Amino acid sequence: MMLLRDFLQMKGISKRTLTAVKYDGGKLLVNGVEQTVRHTLKTGDIVTVHFPIEQVSEGLTPETGPLTIIYEDEALLIIDKPAGQGTIPSRDQPAGTVANFVAGKFNVERVPSTVHVVTRLDRDTSGLICIAKNRHIHHLLSEQMKTAGFNRRYMALVEGELAIEQLVIEQPIGRKDGSIIERTVRADGQYARTDIEVTGMFKQQDTHYAALSVKLHTGRTHQIRVHMQWLGNPLVGDDLYGGSQKLLDRQALHCSSIGFVHPLTNKQMQFDSGFPADIVALIKEEYQLEKSSFC
Repeated sequence: MMLLRDFLQMKGISKRTLTAVKYDGGKLLVNGVEQTVRHTLKTGDIVTVHFPIEQVSEGLTPETGPLTIIYEDEALLIIDKPAGQGTIPSRDQPAGTVANFVAGKFNVERVPSTVHVVTRLDRDTSGLICIAKNRHIHHLLSEQMKTAGFNRRYMALVEGELAIEQLVIEQPIGRKDGSIIERTVRADGQYARTDIEVTGMFKQQDTHYAALSVKLHTGRTHQIRVHMQWLGNPLVGDDLYGGSQKLLDRQALHCSSIGFVHPLTNKQMQFDSGFPADIVALIKEEYQLEKSSFC
């Protein structure tokens, strides 16, 4: 014997979602009959949750535009985002973002949900983004991101040489004094861990560059960019954090892999994306790699 409320919480449905079901037009059914969360369940009961129709978030205008969809099912989307496109609208880019185009897609397909971005990327960072199709899936994936079960890997080009092939950076990150955008390593910041593996090296004249495979254990704003600046190896093209734009006019950072357990099927999911054309062309056409794993 168990209360319906306790059963739903055991299944990962948050209190916020239950509140929305109760007050925003959703339904809780037990054996086809609507019940409250105080209903007592018996062995063999069939529980059905009808989530309320979600309104598009304020400030998000649905638009028609191109999306490179790597994977899609009834619960989520995996999208490969190009550099130069924002993930969500901002003051500098109020339209034309991934979220705008996904909202437009949902409109056309009559998906009763707003856009729930699970993983986001800076505008000039390319690569994979995970988007949930309703607030419940968003909650489950967000909770998974707090554990080792949700994996994100990036490929990056940085300036300078690294003396060892593998290292772990554990340095707290906080907002830089006097800036609303820039972050920095500081003692009173939030814990952040970045694992780094050197996968290649190349040289132009007297300047050395290294290619990295990077694994995030935490998701602080600008984490990889800040940690590489702290290490003394800023990202190529990252002028905000000390990188030169001599080779590239945007930070050479690409989310190359996302892995997680599917919130509905419990199957392990893995998605991969190689370096985008601008970085591949830069490496292949102009420089000779000592070791390569870019494509």
